[in-house]
Amino acid sequence: MPTTTMPTTTMTEMQIGPVLTEIMSHKFAAVTEEMTTNLKRASRSVYVKEAADFGVGLVDLAGHIFAFPRSTSIVAIDQPCGPTIAAVGPLEEGDVIITNDPYRSHGLATHLPDLQIVHPYFHDGRVIAYGWCFVHFMDVGGRVPSSITPSNTEIFQEGLILPPMKLVRRGELNMDIIAVLAANCRLPDQNVADIKAMLGAMETGRRRVADIIAQHGVDTFLAAQMAVQDYTAAKARAVLRRLRDGVYDFWDFMDDDLVSRVPVRMRVRMTVADGKVELDATGTDPPVNAAYNLPSHGQCHPWLVLQLSRFILTHDSTMPLNFGIYRHISAINPPGTVLNAAFPAAVGIRQAVAHRFNDAVNGALMAAAPEMTTTPGAGIVVPIVLAEADDGGGKRNVTVIEPLVGGTGAWDGNDGVDSRESSMSNLSNHPMELVELDIGAIIREYDIRMDSGGPGKWRGGTGQVLTFEVLKDGGAVLGRGMERMRFAPWGYNGGRAGHPLRAILNRGRADERELRKLDSLAVNAGDTVTFLSPGGGGYGDPFQRDVQAVLQDVRRGFVSRDAALRDFGVAIGPSGELDMEATTQRRGPAKSASVSFDFGAERNAWETVFDDATMRDLNQRLALLPKASRSRRRREIFEAAVPALKNEGVLSLATSMVDAQAAVERLRTAMVDLPKVVK
Repeated sequence: MPTTTMPTTTMTEMQIGPVLTEIMSHKFAAVTEEMTTNLKRASRSVYVKEAADFGVGLVDLAGHIFAFPRSTSIVAIDQPCGPTIAAVGPLEEGDVIITNDPYRSHGLATHLPDLQIVHPYFHDGRVIAYGWCFVHFMDVGGRVPSSITPSNTEIFQEGLILPPMKLVRRGELNMDIIAVLAANCRLPDQNVADIKAMLGAMETGRRRVADIIAQHGVDTFLAAQMAVQDYTAAKARAVLRRLRDGVYDFWDFMDDDLVSRVPVRMRVRMTVADGKVELDATGTDPPVNAAYNLPSHGQCHPWLVLQLSRFILTHDSTMPLNFGIYRHISAINPPGTVLNAAFPAAVGIRQAVAHRFNDAVNGALMAAAPEMTTTPGAGIVVPIVLAEADDGGGKRNVTVIEPLVGGTGAWDGNDGVDSRESSMSNLSNHPMELVELDIGAIIREYDIRMDSGGPGKWRGGTGQVLTFEVLKDGGAVLGRGMERMRFAPWGYNGGRAGHPLRAILNRGRADERELRKLDSLAVNAGDTVTFLSPGGGGYGDPFQRDVQAVLQDVRRGFVSRDAALRDFGVAIGPSGELDMEATTQRRGPAKSASVSFDFGAERNAWETVFDDATMRDLNQRLALLPKASRSRRRREIFEAAVPALKNEGVLSLATSMVDAQAAVERLRTAMVDLPKVVK
């Protein structure tokens, strides 16, 4: 039986022209679209069939994606398949690789629920491409239903780990692997069915690749893999050349890591030179003792450059989707940061880390090309999980009520999109009827969140309101990815920040309670849980917004009458009529917009003490400590400087840090015994 290992060369030397390149790019894309359709239709899980949290692609011999579907919800186009392929050794016809191991796959999987499959496609005894797909499984075991919770401190708590191995060997499914997977999760039938759907999609890809080779020949097929990437790389660089050359620094914050109240900072230095972009993450905060870590292995990982790929595709949507998008992008991704997790760090909520780093990249892009860049959107994806009590037989029904998102940011000439941000992944909403059929809950409210979009000449998109009622006792609600509860999506050029995320238990009742980030919230029949997701940042002076646009927003329920007057200077009467005289008086003479950022009160308060220079110095000095003590010492320093960080419950930095100078003095005292950095 012929075998292969990961080749040292990538393609044939044959060259093809632009016409054939265009034809082949469409054929490649058509293959991936059919794979997508087949996987979605064959799957059993609502997270695939409705939310579409899965991906497929065709992979070249170097392990890079050369074809990717436009219909998928996932925007991280270059999944690093090469290390996983190399890890399993020689491959034979009929073999299929499986893994969900973020560390042994070198970042192909980024958390355990994402099961990855790689299928080598043979022709005349040699591999000529690979099919790839992943599915987010609802549960892969671990200490909580749905496997993911922020309080996990190591990956062993997050579920079953499958290192790269052969799921199928010479066409025979390894039932031992299936048995182990089924025995270590809460939804075995659903998971096994989804694996079979994945294998079916991979077989579809194999057959369609064979059809292309039969029509065009294997040499053309191989040459086209590189040609389509060359074409995309050239078009992507043309977009990046529209950025002004220079060096741009920016940073943004996660609220905290749940196990402490200390914010986590993502810092980027973006260097632009003739259409080549380098992202330097030096200065980002160290790993946390929670599930907010990204296993990027020091690479220019696709999750670090999502904002750049989004920027490129926004300004040229005609290019084929493949690795060529990233050819002129590089990264300095040093060890010892939350963006470069080391085994066995927990990584379940790595999307929150990536979200905030990409918001920092967004800020650097805003400095490099403000006329081409949006303000940040809500910056969250919160899969709201309801887990019912054990049925007495060891089974527990678990489902995602909704993958909650918010509004997108505004930009020069455009409002943000209301309630449907897709910066990290374009997950679809779950139909209420199917959710209510699947689990004991009733959706009581699902609507836009009034007044949540950042005010501006161009308004930020509104967030969402979701309220559901629990119908059975003994359940638990998990809201992994809850972020932007403290640091709101910022506004630009006179535009203001959007409203932050809120979560409320039993809203409007005597036992109403404002919630922090959720680990696992115990609920019983009759309890309601409400989520109010963030709105995007505004762009431009809100007093320069067209009065008719404000009036329309009020009539549509996106902006209240009070906010119209307060935030936009537009007076609207009780019957909904525009009062132009009062509006003119309220707005006063036109003012020139201030080219600056509105970060909101919480971030402004924090940075009066913890500015950029202080944070860089602190992180450098913490890095000199033994690894085991860094997280503890870091927390002690921040809590010494801001004692309110020790408090439970909802915390406002703006009211807890009114005496900034005293906090600075406490910080200096707390840092005295840290090692000094030798310049």
